[in-house]
Amino acid sequence: MKKLITLIAICVLFVTNAQEKNYVKENYNKTETYIEMRDGTKLFTTVYSPKDTSKKYPILLKRTPYSCRPYGEDQFPSKVGPNEFLMKEGNIMVYQDVRGRWMSEGTYDNMRAYIPNKKGKQFDEASDTYDTIDWLVKNLDNNNGNVGTYGISYPGFYTTYSLLDAHPALKAASPQACIGDFFFDDFHHNGAYLLSYWRATSVFGYEKDGPKKESWYKFPQLGTQDQYQFFLDVGPLSNLDKYYKEDNVFWQQLKEHPNYDEFWQSRGIIQHLKDIKPAVMTVGGLFDAEDLYGPFETYEKIENRSNNYNTVVFGPWSHGDWARTKKRQAIGNVYFGDDISIDYQKNIETKFFNHFLKNDGKGDTDLPEAYMFDSGTKEWKTYSEWPPKNSKKKSYWLQSRERLNPVAEKSYTFEEFVSDPKKPVPYTEDIKMVFTPRKYMTDDQRFASRRPDVLVFETPVLTEDVTMAGEIIAKLKVATTGTAADWIVKVIDVYPPDAKDTQETQDHLKMSNYHMMVRSEVLRGRFRNSFSKPEPFVANEKTDVNIKLQDVHHTFKKGHKIQVQVQSTWFPYIDLNPQTYVPNIFEAKESDFKKQTHKVFNDSAIEFMILDK
Repeated sequence: MKKLITLIAICVLFVTNAQEKNYVKENYNKTETYIEMRDGTKLFTTVYSPKDTSKKYPILLKRTPYSCRPYGEDQFPSKVGPNEFLMKEGNIMVYQDVRGRWMSEGTYDNMRAYIPNKKGKQFDEASDTYDTIDWLVKNLDNNNGNVGTYGISYPGFYTTYSLLDAHPALKAASPQACIGDFFFDDFHHNGAYLLSYWRATSVFGYEKDGPKKESWYKFPQLGTQDQYQFFLDVGPLSNLDKYYKEDNVFWQQLKEHPNYDEFWQSRGIIQHLKDIKPAVMTVGGLFDAEDLYGPFETYEKIENRSNNYNTVVFGPWSHGDWARTKKRQAIGNVYFGDDISIDYQKNIETKFFNHFLKNDGKGDTDLPEAYMFDSGTKEWKTYSEWPPKNSKKKSYWLQSRERLNPVAEKSYTFEEFVSDPKKPVPYTEDIKMVFTPRKYMTDDQRFASRRPDVLVFETPVLTEDVTMAGEIIAKLKVATTGTAADWIVKVIDVYPPDAKDTQETQDHLKMSNYHMMVRSEVLRGRFRNSFSKPEPFVANEKTDVNIKLQDVHHTFKKGHKIQVQVQSTWFPYIDLNPQTYVPNIFEAKESDFKKQTHKVFNDSAIEFMILDK
């Protein structure tokens, strides 16, 4: 009987999937075209228009470097648009390969710099978006003259770009997991190179020699499933040159620009976000390992410099989870609830676009300014602004005997550890090779807390809930026997002994006393005073190192503990610091890497934004 029930379930699932796959083909017409930009370059564009032509529809545009496949007017994807609700109620869905990618003409520029006050045939991604929208509203039948842009990750960056010199028809934009500044998102965090993203260099580093329907780039074959050991065996970053030669443009750019120079500064987009006119809904994941900086900064910059409709949504998601439809939402071992993404798609994202594209922005959206998920209580909260009005700064001090105290003691002591580049602290205890890391953002940190090169500071068991809502600033007072060092700070929720396992709990773990990483960040110490002008440490000299950790919205519940960990390696999430100062770590030699002793003084503090009750 059980076999029969299982067979019936499989058949039902097969039929449902087949119906879903045919939905686009049955309800949309597909056309492919080239749209000419002001400089004569033609960008490949795919249009899905509802077959029901009895009414006019808004246009939803996604510009992407990742391809608008499937190519061919007789080839249809299983879904179109930001979500199935917007797909099924009818919208004109448009996809475009950005300049220099896939079937489009031109040369690709990773995070192309914005040109204010363009003249003549000068172009950037803002003008490409403007020219595209202008063509669409003038040439697509049954459009109502209103356009929305959206996208996740790089497409999110292009969505943000659409807000600059925006076309009058652009009424609403939703940048999601959007890159804000390339020295702080994706491949860099506060000047530290994210070695864990090294393989992704293939995707963006190779130029193509004409229209391409298939990938023209290949990923390095490493011959191992042990990422930690592979990079440890490689040694200095310069040894990776054998995998990426001069033809990988992006690898050369990374190596040649180790500091926040004009090359990176010009590629930042958040600096230009002012006087924005279209409505904006910025979306991000509280546990997005790739683009956490960008969404928070995008929302904040628009909020402070514009007078438009501007709102923000952050859920318990990793990179792009909100666009998926899985029942149980979890990051790694931590389960947050059911149908969280579907609820967002139906009641937040669809409502936002419909209000501005179909209702012309009339009346109230019924959406909050800030829709934020509390990753501790595991429930949504709404606020009239972010950070909330009733959140206040409170410092916890890194005291002797592993204590995290709300009151500082004048002890003038320090904790110290030996940091050895030959035995770096792993960022995860999992043995695997990942394209980009994700689950580590909530990983159990007990393995790290038990290492001698990780300092631990912890509160007593909490007697009442403590809710953090906003950014975290680590104000470290440090010294090192060397002249260079990285500093990593992790904020951790220590579960009580009676915490229960869930179906997501890894076999080798228990949620009893689980050390959930809530937020973490690194600062390459040479950039402690300026990201543009690096400088060495003076050996054994007490020095201020301030690290901004991105915002959190997390309640440390009664019976839990707040823990802070401090370390200097985080491998191979970030590359190894030689711990002796060299001008460019990409050119460091094996002999530059030295074991050093680091001190953290007990007048160091972590500044949290605590929500008043």
